[in-house]
Amino acid sequence: MVDLDPRRLARIDDHLARYVDDGRLAGWQLAIGRRGQPAHLAAYGHRDREAGLPVAGDTLWRIFSMTKPIASVAAMTLWEEGAFELTDPVSRWIPSFADARVYAGGPVDDPVTTPAVEPVRVWHLLAHTSGLTAGFLHTTVADALYRRAGYDLGHPEGATLASMCDDLARLPLLFQPGTGWGYGASTDVLGRLVEIWSGSRLDAAIAERVTGPLGMRDTVWHADDGRADRLAALYAPDPITGAAVRMDAMGERARHRPQVLSAGGGLLSTVPDYARFTRMLAGDGLLDGVRILAPRTLRLMRTNRLGGDVRSLSTGGFADSVPAGVGFGLGFAVMVDPALTHSVSSVGEYYWGGVAGTVFWVDPAEELSVVFMTQLLPLRGPELVPSDAPPIRSQLRQLVYSALV
Repeated sequence: MVDLDPRRLARIDDHLARYVDDGRLAGWQLAIGRRGQPAHLAAYGHRDREAGLPVAGDTLWRIFSMTKPIASVAAMTLWEEGAFELTDPVSRWIPSFADARVYAGGPVDDPVTTPAVEPVRVWHLLAHTSGLTAGFLHTTVADALYRRAGYDLGHPEGATLASMCDDLARLPLLFQPGTGWGYGASTDVLGRLVEIWSGSRLDAAIAERVTGPLGMRDTVWHADDGRADRLAALYAPDPITGAAVRMDAMGERARHRPQVLSAGGGLLSTVPDYARFTRMLAGDGLLDGVRILAPRTLRLMRTNRLGGDVRSLSTGGFADSVPAGVGFGLGFAVMVDPALTHSVSSVGEYYWGGVAGTVFWVDPAEELSVVFMTQLLPLRGPELVPSDAPPIRSQLRQLVYSALV
C-alpha cells in the first residue's frame, strides 16, 4: 500500500493543468513514488507547443542544477573508496586554489581582496560554502568579475574544465570559506575533482558510477541525433503577460555536445530516469539490488552542514537560494524547520531544483520521492535577469502532502 488518496492525486494534475491551459507553461511531467514503488505518474501539455508535440514518457528535459546531486553522489562513491577526505584542501589536486583570495570591497574596476584564512576544502564544494559564486547572478561585485572573465551563462572560447577551475581560483571568493552559503560554481569544481580522483572524464565517471548502474540511459549531456526529437523546447515568462515564450537562443544549446562538461548544470534527463535516481536515494542508496552508496554515506549527505542559525547564511540572489528554515548537506538542500518555510514538509526532507522549473525531493519520514519537470526559465531580457514565474514548487508540495493518508 502506498497510502495516497486517488482523488487528491487527481487534484494535483488538475491544478498543474491550469498552468498549461492559461499559457503560463507549455507542458509538464510528474512522478511520485512511495515506499519504494511508483505511486503516481502524470503529464500534460506539450514538450514543443509550437510544433504541437505532446509531453511523452520519454521527453528529454534540461535539468540544469539537478545535475548537482548526481555529480555529488558520484563524488561520494569515490569518498567511499578512500580517494579523498572531506576536509582535504582543494589545492591538493588543483594547485591554483592555494592562493585563494576573498572580495573585501571596492568596485569592479578596482576590487580589494584579502587572503583566504581557511582553504577551500572538498566539503565546502559539496555544501556550497566555498565562497565561489556565478556570473549570471548579477548581485555582487564578485559575480561581476566572473562575467568580466567570460563566465556568465557560458565560458570563454577554448576553455576546458581544468582551465575553468584555474580561472575561477584566480577570481575573488564571495566570502571566507566555510562562513556562508552561496550558490555558484562549487559543483563545477567538484566535477573536475571527480575527473582527477577517478582518472576518467566527468561524463564517463558519472556514467560508470551513477547513471549506468541505475539504468538511466537518457541522462545525457546533449540531445544527440537519436534523442533530438524528444527534447522539450525551452520557454520563459513574458514580462507583461506571464505567458510562456520560446527561448530558442538558449534552448538550442542542448542539441550540441558542450565544450565544458558542467557538473553544476549540464545534464538532460527524463522523468523515468530521474525517478530511478530519487528512488535510489529513498532506498538508502539501493535500487533493484544495485547499491550506489552505503546508508551511512547518504545519511551524511542529507545532514545539514550550515550550523544552527540557517536563517542568516544564504547570500540570496537566485531562485535556488536556501530560504529560512532550510539548511544544506553534501549535495542537497535539507529541511531543518518546516515552520519557518510555512511548509508541511518533514524535518529531514532533502531536495534540489533546476533553473527551468524542475524539482525533486525525497522525504525519508514519509518514504516519499517526487520528480517534477517543466521548461520555464524564470529569467528574461538580454542580460537574463530574474522575472516572475509561477510558484509551482511550493504549491506542488502542498498538493502532494495533502494527498498522503
